[in-house]
Amino acid sequence: MLTLKYNALRGPKKQLHLSVCYHKNMSEFKTPHEEPHKSHRAGWLRAAVLGVNDGIVSTSSLMLGVLAASASHGAILTAGVAGLSAGALSMAVGEYVSVSSQRDSERADIAIERRSLEDNPEEELAELAWIYEQRGLDAKLARQVAQQLHEGDAVVAHARDELGIDHEAMANPLQASLASALSFSIGAVVPIIAALPSGSHALVIVVASLVALAISGAVGAFIGGGHRPRAAARVLLGGGAAMAVTALIGHLVGTNL
Repeated sequence: MLTLKYNALRGPKKQLHLSVCYHKNMSEFKTPHEEPHKSHRAGWLRAAVLGVNDGIVSTSSLMLGVLAASASHGAILTAGVAGLSAGALSMAVGEYVSVSSQRDSERADIAIERRSLEDNPEEELAELAWIYEQRGLDAKLARQVAQQLHEGDAVVAHARDELGIDHEAMANPLQASLASALSFSIGAVVPIIAALPSGSHALVIVVASLVALAISGAVGAFIGGGHRPRAAARVLLGGGAAMAVTALIGHLVGTNL
């Protein structure tokens, strides 16, 4: 743990001290004042919004494409359920493979750093001190910070400040895959429910999907601290365009087969 006192870093270097401080559990670290930042939600928020929007757009587009080809009500529902199943499983597998690859790469980098610390401790100490100098600390204080971090857990310090890898925040592939599959399924259920009544028209699926897209975009912006109307309009236009193109393709294919 870094033991430099906060009072020793008054002025423009105060924020830098907070950024290089090492703490076993950062959730327990109390800053001098509370700031409700939103950026820490970016990872899971992006995955959740992507999954829900993808579920709504891909499933509704698939159903509209089948509907435009003059298929029966049963075929439309079958297409929706098939799209939900295929999409959720694809998202789960894709996310698992992607996050696993990322974690393997991070672990490989950490292993390289650990070996380098064992073989070249002084060079690694100088490198960490140099990093802190580049961030604004004077040479003496940078060396003191680096030295104290090396006396604690040098691997964690280098992983965080040299490689940008946080030991405590490494992604879990299984958790990511389940979250992606669940968010996709939530989105995909919307057009399927809209199409359940036997007399459902394409307009019902379109309206339900567009409303769900707008809500999804607004909720994501609210959680992330973004501009809600702009986010809602963005996903609304993008999703609407995707559904329109798919319906057109389905119509053209259906009338020529």
